[in-house]
Amino acid sequence: MIVVTAASGAYGRLVVDRLLTRAPAGEIAAAVRTPGRVTDLAARGVQVRHCDYDDPDTLLTAFRGADRLLHVSSPELQPERRIAQHQAVVDAACATGVGLVVYTSFLDADSRAEGVTEAHYATERALGAAGIPHTLLRHPFYSEAFLNQGLRAAISTGELVDGTGGRGINTASRADLAEAAARVLTEDHHGGNAYDFTGSRWTYPELARALSEVCGTPVLRRERSQPATGPMGWLEGLVRSGGLERQTGDLQTVLGRPPTSLHQAVTALFAAPE
Repeated sequence: MIVVTAASGAYGRLVVDRLLTRAPAGEIAAAVRTPGRVTDLAARGVQVRHCDYDDPDTLLTAFRGADRLLHVSSPELQPERRIAQHQAVVDAACATGVGLVVYTSFLDADSRAEGVTEAHYATERALGAAGIPHTLLRHPFYSEAFLNQGLRAAISTGELVDGTGGRGINTASRADLAEAAARVLTEDHHGGNAYDFTGSRWTYPELARALSEVCGTPVLRRERSQPATGPMGWLEGLVRSGGLERQTGDLQTVLGRPPTSLHQAVTALFAAPE
């Protein structure tokens, strides 16, 4: 039995979808806080189990009989609460005899215990201390944080404005990361591994060229003179500092193919309905 937590989210649903191409539906369980949100998965034959990171009793029930468990990290932003939630998952996995825990961590969580990686750092160590077999999938930022329908404004104005300094960005698509998780959960040689996933590195000047080619409208890239507001300003600051330029071959190795390229991502984005 393969149990996927947070299976009602965008990433978790993609993982279940990929698993359904690799394993019988009856051997897959979607563990979610609100079962009513995944009636479509139940209709496809997937087991639906109640799973609330803040309620340890539900974890014991949700993980029962799991040969492999995908622990999708909590969306909780407060580190102390997130760490407590993840510790509850580790404890329940141990108590129910889960054969292998696959955890969605974050790049550099093996060496940095601050900011984005704080809870992931603690969770990786909790898994090690528990002695339970586990595999770590250290994710980069999702490509969708940058490559989304908001780019249509650049097509309309003919100008792509950003504050990245033209530095490289190593994001990966949810779909690629979900496919990688499905492979790890259904193949037998990933136990004990720690994967540092990065996609195909790209830049905003390259994005402007891809938009021009795909949409047939000239798009010029311009550096923003003032920082963006909100989360995008923070993300652009990370890029500008070179913080997203790290590259590894781990995602390609697990997928057995190159990760989705910038041109492929832009083509798919503008082929999709608004």
